Amino acid sequence: MGREFLELFEGWASDYDTTVSGHDVEYKEVFQNYSGILEEVTKRSGSSVLEFGLGTGNLTALLHAAGKKVYGIEPSNAMREKAIEKLPADIFISDGDFLDFPKPAEQIDSIVSTYAFHHLTDEEKDKAVGIYGSMLAKGGKIIFADTVFTDRDAYIKKIEESRRRQYLSLALDLETEYYTTHVVMKSIYEKHGFHVTFTQMNPFVWIMEAVKQ
Repeated sequence: MGREFLELFEGWASDYDTTVSGHDVEYKEVFQNYSGILEEVTKRSGSSVLEFGLGTGNLTALLHAAGKKVYGIEPSNAMREKAIEKLPADIFISDGDFLDFPKPAEQIDSIVSTYAFHHLTDEEKDKAVGIYGSMLAKGGKIIFADTVFTDRDAYIKKIEESRRRQYLSLALDLETEYYTTHVVMKSIYEKHGFHVTFTQMNPFVWIMEAVKQ
């Protein structure tokens, strides 16, 4: 359920904001248009938001500034500490992950995440979307921005391209974590009663907006 990558998160917490700002050459395209991606997720979300994998709180801060009530879930102690330092005290931040988390007492209308859903296997993604479907009323949304590929061939080509460019850490990341395809995600969302659209935000990241039918 993504917690196998906790050691990575713990070590990354101190440098995360530097990475997303584009200072790491290998990951520059992954985080291209980072601010625009966060702003688009914020714009598409509703007034009461559950955020998974909040990291150091960059999306969380935008959601709060837009007047939304935010419940944040983050499994990494180091990431949570960074977020708590940055964020207003009225944001609810809890330990948890995409599958095991404290559910808000009130009805939420949006579930959001950026750069995190690929930590789950496709089977775990399926289970997670099923949980969220049971939490959202008709018209509720799941808005996830993450690296996802149009098909398996596009995924393989991106690994090969990364190797050619000597982006070996990126290539290893693409092979190690659980990156998926539009076909798989469309099937998962439709299985649980969602209509999903895909909007490309950079060479790696797409916003998947799934609306409960």
